[in-house]
Parts: sequence; C-alpha cells; structure tokens
Amino acid sequence: MTHLWVRAEQRENEERVGLTPAGAAELIKAGLRVTVEQSSVRAIGIEGYKAAGCEIAPENSWPDAPANAIIFGLKELPEDGTPLSHLHIMFGHAFKGQPTGRILLDRFKAGGGTLYDLEYLVDETDSRVAAFGYWAGYAGAAVTLRCWMAQQNGGIAGTVGVFKSSDALVDDLQNALKGLDKSTLNALIIGALGRVGTGATDLLSTLDIPVTKWDMAETASGGPFPEVLDHTLFLNCILARPGTPVFVPESAKTDERHLRVIGDIACDPDSDFSPIKVYNRTTTWDEPALRVHDAPPLDVTAIDNLPSMLPVESSEDYAEQLLPSLLTLANLDSGVWARAETTFKEHL
Repeated sequence: MTHLWVRAEQRENEERVGLTPAGAAELIKAGLRVTVEQSSVRAIGIEGYKAAGCEIAPENSWPDAPANAIIFGLKELPEDGTPLSHLHIMFGHAFKGQPTGRILLDRFKAGGGTLYDLEYLVDETDSRVAAFGYWAGYAGAAVTLRCWMAQQNGGIAGTVGVFKSSDALVDDLQNALKGLDKSTLNALIIGALGRVGTGATDLLSTLDIPVTKWDMAETASGGPFPEVLDHTLFLNCILARPGTPVFVPESAKTDERHLRVIGDIACDPDSDFSPIKVYNRTTTWDEPALRVHDAPPLDVTAIDNLPSMLPVESSEDYAEQLLPSLLTLANLDSGVWARAETTFKEHL
C-alpha cells in the first residue's frame, strides 16, 4: 500500500500544508495510507485529518517513518546534514545552482533517497501541475507596498505577519494608506500574465494603484529595460532560469530613477540566473526590507514563503491543484513523478 506521510513544517513562519482533510479522505478512498503529523503551527487543525481517517503521528517524527513512506512537506528540512533515505516531496530549491541546494543533494546522495521537487512536477507540456503562485503574488505585492509606505513615513518596513483572509489583508492595507500621497504611486509587473503576476495585479488593483503589465512580449528584446526605473514599485514575477534577462542591473542603485521598492516575488537571489542584480540574499518576516541605497531610498523585499501570510487560502488552493497528482502516487514510474525523478537524477 502506498503510504503518504504528511510532516509538520519546521520552517519558521510556515503554517501551510499541501493536503487538506478533504483531499486526505479522497486519497484514503483511493487505497492510500495517509499519516499526518501533529503540528503546533499548521493553519488547518488536526481534527479534520482524524475525521478523514488519517493516522496521526507525533510532530517532527518523520525521520522514523517506515522506509517505504513518502514524506510530504512544503519547505526546507532542518539543515542538520543527516543523510536522507526516504522519498521526499517538497520544494528543494536545489536545481538552480543554489549553494544550499548542493548540500541538500549531497544528503540525498548519502542516504539513497529521492527528491520529488514540487517546483518540477510538470505535465506532458512541461507546465507545472500545482503552484502557490497566485497567493505569492498577492502577498508579495502587499509587502512591497508596505515597504513604500514605510519610506513615506521616513523609515523602513517592520515585521509582517499572518492574516486570516485576503479580505483582512486588504482592510489592513487600506487603513495604512490613509493620509499618504498616492499621486505618483504606480507599479510595473513583469510576468503579469502568469499566476504570480495575476495575484500581484489583483492586490494592487483592489487598492486602485495603477499597474503596467509586462510579460514575454515586452521582455523579448533582452533589455536593458529603463522603464523599470520609471515606476515606483517593480515586482518581478518571473522564475529565474537560463536566458532570463537582467531587469535591474547593479547600476540601478545610483541611476536616476523613480523606483523606490523592488518586490522580487520569484525570490532566487543566490541563483546564477537572478534578474535582480542589486541584492544577493532573501529578506525575512521580521526584516522584510533590505535597503540597498539611501538617497533616494531603494528597498528590496524578497521573502521566500510569501503565501504563508495567507496560509488557509493558499493551502486550500494549492492542495486542490496537487491532489490529482497525489492520487497517482501508486505509479511512481510514470507521469509527473517519473519526470520529477528524472530531473532529480540529472542534478544529483
């Protein structure tokens, strides 16, 4: 029997989960065994999983799971260097030249396990079968706007947190915008036609902030793109990959510009292919803005688990997208799982 083990997330500020109780019930009905770890942070409570018929395991007990269990989580594992012997489903961030990715792959090589990277679960047309993109864009636009608002008040953005719903997030932003001069506020979104860009556009449009929407046609020339500097906010919604043009060169720090905040929602600063060259590290929930130039100010925000700001909505959306693939876990030698394993082996 195929055994899916849903682990608790051990990453700070991570309340999401990739399987809902309703989805778990469907997997069990299809003949899978489902174990769900207890979690002190998960946005969806354990009672629903119990009612669905899942087995319940102690929090963070996955290292002791049966050898044939497929361990399913979202974000990074603890960086303790231990060999990884199980099959793991998660976002590994290991295939784009990231230094930490090499360390993770070494752990899989040492333990003989396999990584089915969620970013590389693709269908026959090479399109991702599931993504958190919309809510990453939505939350990323909110944080980018927060950074601009902090500048208007002479400071730098402070701690961001979790919201119960997107409506609550919008209400919070509307209240914070009161009294600020928005007459010159506008945004350029690159990747506007994708899921990430759509989420970012929706958030800003809800707040009546003018948005210039670019996608592949507008960036086909390969740059340079001086238009980026003509907007107050720039949101990058393009995944870094070979051939991605540079959108913000190092010189942007001191160039004449209207640009004040860069929201690198794709967030791959340590990738060789990053299109944003004014910074080289992610930012955090406690310190969401990295100031890369003082006068005039230029801040970068690059939080790599943005959908966790809206953990319930983003979890439900993602889990619904992923469930059809999870229902095929008994056939790892074909479909999305076989393609993901091939990608893993190539990089290993």
